[in-house]
Amino acid sequence: MKSSYTNIKNKTILITGGTGSFGNTVVTRLLPLEPKRIIIFSRDEKKQFDMRNSFDNQLLKFIIGDIRDENSVMQAMVNVDYVFHAAALKQVPTGEFFPMETIKTNILGANNVVKAALSNKVKKVIALSTDKAVYPINVMGMSKAIMEKIFLAEAKRQKQEEGRTLFCVVRYGNVLYTRGSVIPYFINQMKQNKKLPVTHFGMTRFLLPLPQAIELVLYALSEGEGGSTYVCKSPATTMETLAKSMCSMFNYEKGYYEVGTRAGEKMHETLITHEEMVRAKDLGMYYQILPESHGLDYNQYLFHGKKVRTEKYIPFTSENTERLGIRQTIKMLTGIPEIKGELSK
Repeated sequence: MKSSYTNIKNKTILITGGTGSFGNTVVTRLLPLEPKRIIIFSRDEKKQFDMRNSFDNQLLKFIIGDIRDENSVMQAMVNVDYVFHAAALKQVPTGEFFPMETIKTNILGANNVVKAALSNKVKKVIALSTDKAVYPINVMGMSKAIMEKIFLAEAKRQKQEEGRTLFCVVRYGNVLYTRGSVIPYFINQMKQNKKLPVTHFGMTRFLLPLPQAIELVLYALSEGEGGSTYVCKSPATTMETLAKSMCSMFNYEKGYYEVGTRAGEKMHETLITHEEMVRAKDLGMYYQILPESHGLDYNQYLFHGKKVRTEKYIPFTSENTERLGIRQTIKMLTGIPEIKGELSK
């Protein structure tokens, strides 16, 4: 990661949706790397107030704005070198109940970020995506899938231009103890002395500690190639194992019960499709999904393909990745500072 120090020193970084879990953690990681400025762009003044007081650092600049508003994004990106695009509506039920609101933020907002980055000649933009964007069955996943396509299509357009803006995507599964995730919800249920509701005992989900998600993003910033998508090799566990692990850690005797799969939920999540694995490059800790060989030439798209033996490739899913048992899950969870704090109470 040494190259990330060189990339970030004396540079201005903008984080959309920067008051969330990702923003707070990545700012902590970035400040020692001596950036010129870190701009937090979001629409929640209370969260900005709290974050400003928490860090109390003159390198941070806070801008109230909404990625739905093209003009506010355009103004915020003046003289910016790098952008982390984290702003999004992320919860599946929100998308199912309010699909147009999700489209406005996750799709139209992403397009505003792309246009502002191009107009201001930003060096690189990293978009944060999710496993739900792969083979999507819910509005949130569909909107994130289109967000990815917007960024990657622009990357193809920029490919041959001098001084171009580089666009790439990082994609990961459930980041532990982030806003809206199940673990803080389970802890809240325990505090209310309620049984933990589990959708389906056999449902699997990727597990990724937030610091590892941050390192993936910094890797993409440092080494990422335009048009590529980067994926962390994450383990997974079943929802029942997760609930059992939480009960064991907190000596919680109320236990858990099965609710049943809800609208818009998958039994297993996918981080890399079968089709993407054909062009995925193994980087050790990560996969790099290379851009499709064709650019935006319509005739090339229609009449030029590549013959490959696709039967030897399998998708990267929460069903076929490394499966964590109770002991391994507890070990991962106890490394999370927020959980350590809860256990010490």
